Amino acid sequence: MPVDKHQIIEKEKAVVEGIELSSDWNRMFEQRVIWDYDLTYMDKITELDGGESLGWCYQCAQCVPVCPVDMVGSYGPRKIYRAVQVGADLFNDDYLWQCTTCANCLRVCPKEVDMIKIMPAVREQAVLDGNVPGELQEAFENTFEYGNPMGESPRKRADWVKDAGVEVPVLSQIKKPVDLLWLVECYPAYHPRGKEASQALARILTALKADYGILGTEEKCTCDTQRLAGEIGLFEEFAEENIRLLKKYKHNQIMVTDPHALNALRNEYPSFGGKFDVIHYTTYLAPLMSRLNLKNSLDIKVTFHDPCYLGRHNGEFEAPRAMLKAIPGVELIEMGRCRENSYCCGGGGGGMWLDGFMVDHVTERLSEKRVREAVETGADVLAVCCPYEVSRFEDAVKSTGNEGKLLVKDIIELVDEAMR
Repeated sequence: MPVDKHQIIEKEKAVVEGIELSSDWNRMFEQRVIWDYDLTYMDKITELDGGESLGWCYQCAQCVPVCPVDMVGSYGPRKIYRAVQVGADLFNDDYLWQCTTCANCLRVCPKEVDMIKIMPAVREQAVLDGNVPGELQEAFENTFEYGNPMGESPRKRADWVKDAGVEVPVLSQIKKPVDLLWLVECYPAYHPRGKEASQALARILTALKADYGILGTEEKCTCDTQRLAGEIGLFEEFAEENIRLLKKYKHNQIMVTDPHALNALRNEYPSFGGKFDVIHYTTYLAPLMSRLNLKNSLDIKVTFHDPCYLGRHNGEFEAPRAMLKAIPGVELIEMGRCRENSYCCGGGGGGMWLDGFMVDHVTERLSEKRVREAVETGADVLAVCCPYEVSRFEDAVKSTGNEGKLLVKDIIELVDEAMR
């Protein structure tokens, strides 16, 4: 017998084909009222150049379980979309600064909601409005004034070469073309642990008789992380200056230590007229490992952390592993989250300078969770190849109580130990 839908709606309950249904059941026949939401801020975001794809989300939530921030807090693009949909002002919300732009969400999103474009677009407006966490603002100001986010003197940028034990050619001094221009970047030039890795890389290049040179005190930050944190104007200014400097010298290829510099030069600088052949140091060295006299067997178990901006963003997963496997006495053990699904150290997208801000939003730092995963493998060494990671993971080893259980080393340091 046909059922009159309108009669059912007027009743608290209904019996259909002998089954008693409560009034809640009636909602199945009604359109959910989504047009009553205040979409002011959603429209404000989707109207931005780069913010369009937030409106494509259909809330499947595949992004949430792969988001590294959600694993230690409550986050993810779907959660951001829902918050904005019901009226949250992302331009003035702490949600804005928690994303590390690791790209794991984009990897799994069927609608290609691109937080790597959305977040910088919204952050740019927040920066223009002065709504920036203090730690991040300090990094911006340091970069503008000193050419590096740490606020170190530009005159000291090449001081690390004094303790390298080999001659490191500076292009302004040798005044000749080189095959390889090595762009050192900020943390490898100034941070104590970064300098040790740079000195090791200089010794390896010398052993290979590589024809290379560095920019020395002329070099400035490539500013990719500042761009992702919303300081687009600073990025553009430095990109133009850096391109002019890189074109000033003759070279066949640029080698970078920092995956963030790789991303800037490979994917962002071409739109400013700076198209270069750029390569990460692991990609450069992996096929040359057989030419090194690696006489020392290290006899260690090593696990490797894939940097987001070398792996997911730029597709290099094999070169670091090839280097590690070529070192005598190294047993490589993979963590559960590795390669395309690697966890994030927390330093990307401005996170390098937001640890104080993040304390109120996570149960532990991303670097601490990653160190725990490394310890679970039984490895002696957590190997890295991004300059953000040595300092972040070494701090996390201490804060998680794993001193004496796990060492953090750049891959190039392990190669240097095997060679010396």
